[in-house]
Amino acid sequence: MAERRRVVCPNCDSTNSVPADRPADAAKCGRCHAKLFPHAPIELSGDRARKHLQNSDVPVIVDFWAPWCGPCRAMAPIFERAAQALEPRARFVKINVDENPDLAAQYGVQGIPALFAFQKGQVAARQSGVADLGVLRGWVERLAA
Repeated sequence: MAERRRVVCPNCDSTNSVPADRPADAAKCGRCHAKLFPHAPIELSGDRARKHLQNSDVPVIVDFWAPWCGPCRAMAPIFERAAQALEPRARFVKINVDENPDLAAQYGVQGIPALFAFQKGQVAARQSGVADLGVLRGWVERLAA
């Protein structure tokens, strides 16, 4: 039997079991039929964010940000390019710290932008400040191997 990976749908938040030996780009949610990897960051908050972070076998790269933050606005197009280039090897998520202070506190976010890489619910890497595409690519290559 082929190995399977759990992937949370960005549309309906259902947890899907995807065969690891099939192209993930074509994978669709078994419940709502949306593409599992939209090649764009998804905005999450509260319990939705927790579900994606804790129930995904695919690495989840998170940008903790706020709309008033200049460096966060500078990070946005870099994060967008990373999602376009690196999904489905990882999921890219944005969490607004003004709307989710509990999540920011839970993960010890002290300055923004703050970038985190999660592997099976655990923080695997973190960086404060703007990062270039190479940093994000390095995280994905290391965690998705």
